[in-house]
Amino acid sequence: MRFIRYIKALIIRAKLVNPWVVFASDLAFAVVSTFLSLMFVTYVNGITFEAGFIWNITGLSALFGAFSILTCKTYRGVIRHSTIVETGRIVLTSLLKSALLFITVIVVEREFSIHILIFAAVIDLLLTFFIYTLFRVSLIVFYHMVSSSQGIHQENMLIYTGGRRYISLTGALFSKLGAYSIIGYVRIGENGVMRSGIYPEYSVRDFDDLSRLVAARKVNCLLFVDKLDVDDEQERLVRYCERLKLRMLLLPSVDEIIDGKRTYRHLPEVRIEDLLGRDEIKINMDEISSALKDKVVMVTGAAGSIGSELCRQLCTFGLKELVLFDSAETPMHNIRLELQDKFPQVNFIPMIGDVRNKSRLEFTFNSYHPQVVFHAAAYKHVPLMEENPCEAVRTNVYGTRNLADAAVKYGVERFVMISTDKAVNPTNVMGASKRMAEIYVQSLSIAISKGEIKGKTKFITTRFGNVLGSNGSVIPRFREQLLNGGPLTVTHPDIIRYFMTIPEACRLVLEAAIMGQGNEIFVFDMGTPVKIADLARRMIELAGLIPGKDIDIVYTGLRPGEKLYEELLATKENTLSTSNEKIFRAHVREYNYPDIASAITALSDIALTMNRMETVKLMKKIIPEFRSKNSEYEILD
Repeated sequence: MRFIRYIKALIIRAKLVNPWVVFASDLAFAVVSTFLSLMFVTYVNGITFEAGFIWNITGLSALFGAFSILTCKTYRGVIRHSTIVETGRIVLTSLLKSALLFITVIVVEREFSIHILIFAAVIDLLLTFFIYTLFRVSLIVFYHMVSSSQGIHQENMLIYTGGRRYISLTGALFSKLGAYSIIGYVRIGENGVMRSGIYPEYSVRDFDDLSRLVAARKVNCLLFVDKLDVDDEQERLVRYCERLKLRMLLLPSVDEIIDGKRTYRHLPEVRIEDLLGRDEIKINMDEISSALKDKVVMVTGAAGSIGSELCRQLCTFGLKELVLFDSAETPMHNIRLELQDKFPQVNFIPMIGDVRNKSRLEFTFNSYHPQVVFHAAAYKHVPLMEENPCEAVRTNVYGTRNLADAAVKYGVERFVMISTDKAVNPTNVMGASKRMAEIYVQSLSIAISKGEIKGKTKFITTRFGNVLGSNGSVIPRFREQLLNGGPLTVTHPDIIRYFMTIPEACRLVLEAAIMGQGNEIFVFDMGTPVKIADLARRMIELAGLIPGKDIDIVYTGLRPGEKLYEELLATKENTLSTSNEKIFRAHVREYNYPDIASAITALSDIALTMNRMETVKLMKKIIPEFRSKNSEYEILD
């Protein structure tokens, strides 16, 4: 019993039989088949074979068996996925071995009649094929018995072909999709079934066809091989799957597998981010790599959503050192461990510090002399900053000034600041504080270019829309509410936002870092805005639930500083085109550096007194376009 349990556990862990074990087994079966064939011929025809003859024939059987197995590669397939193609290989292997043995015996041995030899060859062929097949069937049955006894359940999967040819991928995936049993392929077209490689390919015309197929084959999930297929089918096949409560999976990219983010055994589900994403931003990787190779790069806010993704992408460019600067201890610890595991060749310098602390910044710049700085550290949550305007000024404005001044003092080559679409005609403290930070770095850069201030740093700013999946953003919030059984809370039925993914945002930053020559503010073509209420409904449907029935959507009212519509960043009237069709240069008012430096000094001093009204009042004076919405500060306009 202990041996049986050991074998079961071994199979469950391994899931596969080693190819060389299969080879050795097949070779042994080839020899046994020939020996049994000789014994059968002896019994039927009353012929006695000498011991030397039997030894010679079984030896030749081993030789030709090995040759045929290696030639037909029957040992390389995954046995539990054996199909008609594998059966054909077994037939060819058996036929090749018996044919070679028959020809050799005819040439060498003339004592027996041709009829006896043909009879022996046919019996050898049939026995070899039978034993090979019996071996494989036994393994398959035993695997399923063990799987059932261990509570292992394989999900029945359809693979969507989407007009592209993915048939060749499936063989490579057999050994990796251990938790799934592939039923076949499915595509949208005239209803029918055809054989495509080793699996059937089902064509469905509409929802009813797919519904019947799912019911007949007991399908549990559908795999999209490419995210482009998800984009193409999000209003048709994705909707069908939502109605059928069919799990939708997405095959990880090669990069995700190499980076260790995903495995083929645990396929990620199609998420709302996959439905909102747009075409990938194309950037010049060679140019970025050559510009950053062997450089010391510093990232502030390195443990945040944008900062950490920037660090991941920067690690692929052959940096000399990467300085991670953040005030959050635990997130810094986590990103450090992650980067050390994934990029052991990169030299990381984790620095716990705050951009408001000049001494800490001085120590960091003096110790490591970064050549490129990506400034992602900021307070970003609108309602919180509306309630805490003094802290917004101290971090987003005063902190940026400290960092920019240190960059100039220590000869940083490029300084890339991450801003927000809320800095455009701001209606809240957070957006206004980021606009002031933009104004400071741009005016400083202009002063350097005019020779008014000594330095060489090129200052570049990038503006983002809302980032999908960032800490505290709407999608993680909706996901948490779904897990808790709802309801999903939306501030207003008509509120809309522009969205981009974190990798998209970081690619924009990297492109801007190299594209910029100083004094620029780059903005991104944000695509089509999304109504947040529609986003909530879609997330409920993706979870296989019905909005308003299984999960409610509750409208809570606009929060302080929040507006229904964000400003459109990229228009022909307010931007210039660049070499990248997705990136534009913004037209913005230029400020005189001494004036803005003096104003920010006064603002920082007022912020230290914790006088909220006076702080916001001065912000509005510096930025005339700052008009509060749904806020106590409206009286100051």
